[in-house]
Amino acid sequence: MESIQAIKQRFGILGNDQKLNRAVEKAMQVAPTDISVLVTGESGVGKESIPKIIHALSHRKHGKYIAVNCGAIPEGTIDSELFGHEKGAFTGATQTRSGYFEVADGGTIFLDEVGELPLTTQVRLLRVLENGEFIKVGSSKVQKTNVRIVAATNLNMAEAIKKEKFREDLYYRLSTVEIYLPPLRERKDDIHLLFRKFAADFAMKYKMPTVRLEDDAVELLQKYRWNGNVRQLRNIAEQISVLEQERNINAIILREYLPGIGSNLPAVIEEKKKESDFSNEREILYKVLFDMKSDLNDLKKLTLELMENDGHKNVKEENESLIKKIYGNDEEEIIPEEITDEQLEVLQIPQQKTPDKQDKYYFAEEIEEEETLSLQDKELELIKKSLERHNGKRKAAADELGISERTLYRKIKQYDL
Repeated sequence: MESIQAIKQRFGILGNDQKLNRAVEKAMQVAPTDISVLVTGESGVGKESIPKIIHALSHRKHGKYIAVNCGAIPEGTIDSELFGHEKGAFTGATQTRSGYFEVADGGTIFLDEVGELPLTTQVRLLRVLENGEFIKVGSSKVQKTNVRIVAATNLNMAEAIKKEKFREDLYYRLSTVEIYLPPLRERKDDIHLLFRKFAADFAMKYKMPTVRLEDDAVELLQKYRWNGNVRQLRNIAEQISVLEQERNINAIILREYLPGIGSNLPAVIEEKKKESDFSNEREILYKVLFDMKSDLNDLKKLTLELMENDGHKNVKEENESLIKKIYGNDEEEIIPEEITDEQLEVLQIPQQKTPDKQDKYYFAEEIEEEETLSLQDKELELIKKSLERHNGKRKAAADELGISERTLYRKIKQYDL
């Protein structure tokens, strides 16, 4: 039996990562059997190499090997592609056609992106796995096939099953043995090795000197996340090989070819953390403000008592004193820029002013009558009265109401005054 290193060399698999070696070893172990295999891992990790190893080391190696990308075939035609169809089965079916399961009889079928199969096709596939039977589209005749199925997916199958996008019974039939390929970011020691191999290949292909990475570039290469995995690394190596005149690549040059590299910088991460902390503080502030809303009625009563005791004197000073006690000395600092107008309503304490030529008893009666009105109606009425008394002068009206001019302007705009 060939060694793991010999198999990797034979199928062009580079790297010495322990998880990678384990995946290759499992492929070699299951190859002589007809057991179904599910290859999992992120997009671009090289999942297509595993079914090739399995087929080449199996007793089916002289049979056909067919790779099918299930995500690339339209839903309306995938049943026909896999199982074939009879003449006249649908519009455009001018002749009988054999599907992949019929053509690959005695060989191996690799179903890449099997998680993208429609549910109706999954039922048909389950039947093939259980007893090797299938029916062509437009036919009633049951046909037999003897194929080895190796499937692959980059989906979280447990999540797909939970969302009813993939049949649980089919998953268990496909994944009798599951082989996991690790993402490139978990194979840090293999990244530079792969880059050197790709750079050498492209130097030969384009007939130019091989690009080489300096130490700082190697370090950056290993720290990068590589969401596209080996496929992305190969693409970056090709771009640099073709576009760069300088063949010694440092981190500054390499950085230009790595998309989203800024998101990996500590400074940016720290900035995001600060933003998150601010969001938490803002949420706490909102909660405090909304909790205060329940105390508004008590505050109104207290304001009324103060005005009655003082005989309507120093009303503005008393109200300002109350606001300072509750909200602090500087109202502007309490209100963050992001608070909406609706949330600002919580901050507004309706400050009923003494009507001209009215006594305190009439005023008390008016307050009681207005208890049935909404907080918003009260606020609107108070703003209107204050603006009328000061002939539309916003600063004077804001001072009388005990709020900032900016807040008053926002309320005027909100109520279209």
